Amino acid sequence: MSVITLNRLADCPAAQWDALVPAQQPFLSHAFLSALEDSGSLGPHSGWRPQHLLWQENGEICAAIPGYRKHHSYGEYVFDQGWADACQRSGIAYYPKWLGAVPFSPVTGARLLGEESAVINLLQTLPDYLEENGLTGAHINFTDERANRLMGDQAVWQHRQGLQYHWQNRGYRDFQDYLDALTSRKRKQFRKEREQVASQGINFVWREGAQVTEAQWDFVYACYSNTYAVRGQSPYLTRTFFSLLAERMPQAIRVVFAQQNGRDVAMAFSLISGDTFYGRYWGCVAEFDRLHFETCFYQGMEYAIASGLARFDAGAQGEHKLLRGFEPVITDSWHYLRHPGLRDAVEDFLVEERAAVQRWADEAREVLPYRHDVC
Repeated sequence: MSVITLNRLADCPAAQWDALVPAQQPFLSHAFLSALEDSGSLGPHSGWRPQHLLWQENGEICAAIPGYRKHHSYGEYVFDQGWADACQRSGIAYYPKWLGAVPFSPVTGARLLGEESAVINLLQTLPDYLEENGLTGAHINFTDERANRLMGDQAVWQHRQGLQYHWQNRGYRDFQDYLDALTSRKRKQFRKEREQVASQGINFVWREGAQVTEAQWDFVYACYSNTYAVRGQSPYLTRTFFSLLAERMPQAIRVVFAQQNGRDVAMAFSLISGDTFYGRYWGCVAEFDRLHFETCFYQGMEYAIASGLARFDAGAQGEHKLLRGFEPVITDSWHYLRHPGLRDAVEDFLVEERAAVQRWADEAREVLPYRHDVC
């Protein structure tokens, strides 16, 4: 029995890796994770160095955790920069750390892959692995119920909670049926927002991955990267990533193009799997009134309804989603910090933070736009 460090996912056969991944987990697939690496979106230059952990028994890989050696906290969406700042002020090293996650993707899912007994063995060897490799701690983000149970059984892990907003399709026949479930004021607001977009001569065209041309991927990337440029930042993903993903998992990709007079002016890139629509990236080449809400939210809702999808996960943050019917959902992450003083301080913080997250989730449900007689 042994732990193997995999510094390049391409060194693990896709079939062998995917056999460990639960069904309907597109972000954990060999296709998605390897596209990040092979496209140059990850690597030493990015501060995301692949360091996947595998548990092997009798020459067979029985468990795995996709992971990365990191010297910063960008692109994680579980914000620990405050912990890092406190360490710097106190002369405590916070980096390099090891992160179990899907890069740039704040999506809850399996993180502990494979047979449960092998997963437990891998978790139990992790503290020694961190010490041997000069890592200050381990962080596993956006975990599912199984990981929460297994890590909750081990006292060394500290539990953190966060909040996202997901839209639930309650069997709506069409978008009008959804509107009918809202309060009168919100129903009028959403209709007005959609009318404002239509009045600008904008229409929408949906494409699956195999239908998107390289020229259209150029446009998708220009829109995506522009969302970073306007904030003076560099995009996480490279242009090559989109082409590789379209080649390796086209069936999961959905792109909606907003067009004016036959010219693309905006897009939203999403993935689908199982019963879930995952909104990922958006961008535009010119500003149009209310176009963001239409392209990112209303189009996705309408597509989910028409396709019989039960859930729309639009990613991290954004209280503005709450006002459009996206309901609060608790997310989980787990942290193992080797420094005892830091561990104690973080535990006190997490107790207060978990209570605050629960309070905000309860308060958020009170401002959802739904009619009380239909919820």
